[in-house]
Amino acid sequence: MRRKYWLLLVCLVLVIGGLAGCGAHLNSQKYVQETTPTLFFHGGGSSYHAEEHMAKAAKQAGVTRTIIRAMVDRKGHVRLVGKIKPGAINPIVEVNYADNKQMNYRTHGIWAINVVRALQKQYHFKSINLVGHSLGNISLIYYSLEAKNQHNLPQLRKQVDIAGHFAGLNFKNMPAAVKQPAGLRLDAAGKPNKMNATYREMTQLRQVLPDHQVKVLNLYGNIGGHTDGTVPNVSSLSLKYLVQPRAKSYQERVFTGKLARHSKLHENPAVDRALIHFLWGK
Repeated sequence: MRRKYWLLLVCLVLVIGGLAGCGAHLNSQKYVQETTPTLFFHGGGSSYHAEEHMAKAAKQAGVTRTIIRAMVDRKGHVRLVGKIKPGAINPIVEVNYADNKQMNYRTHGIWAINVVRALQKQYHFKSINLVGHSLGNISLIYYSLEAKNQHNLPQLRKQVDIAGHFAGLNFKNMPAAVKQPAGLRLDAAGKPNKMNATYREMTQLRQVLPDHQVKVLNLYGNIGGHTDGTVPNVSSLSLKYLVQPRAKSYQERVFTGKLARHSKLHENPAVDRALIHFLWGK
């Protein structure tokens, strides 16, 4: 009787363990089986921890088994933590900036290039996807602006922008170069009626983004009053004017409810589903 009890217990443990590990199994029927890495960039004052919810959601869905980190120090030097095995499917790279309040936007672009170069040197990837939340979107935009002066970078295939403040923020005491102009409106093409210096610089994307190569998904929240509580929707939607003329495709999606707040969007299951379907869905 005692032996039977222990056998039953062992079987139960194995079953529970198997269920807990199901998220580690790749779902080849639902998701593409490619080796292209996807890089996640966190927002201002944050860290790679803000990316973990989205990365874990992808792993649990069966997109990938591989999540590593790229630690970027205050001088822009990159240290990779973890390994990507040869042939690893849909690996994810959580990027962490030690200087998480850097407001020189060109520096963000240089650091993003450094991360991609570090991955390229070690793993020889031919293509990448990029995901940014809040200030992390600046790394995406300025990566493409800096890439025009670089050679032999991997092909940028897909880009997901979450809660971006492209046309600026309307906080008090914001520097004029990044402050959202008063009375900001967008026309049908997403073009702002007024542009601060940073947005004008970003408009170079209309000439340098690889033509009909990059698919772009723009995700933003509206908790009421056309804002996610931090970034006015008009600023997030100004991405359209920057990328649509040359993007392979451009899509927008709005989220509402409590988890549509700026700091909650990267923990929103609906955002996870949209991001996973866009990046890896068949």
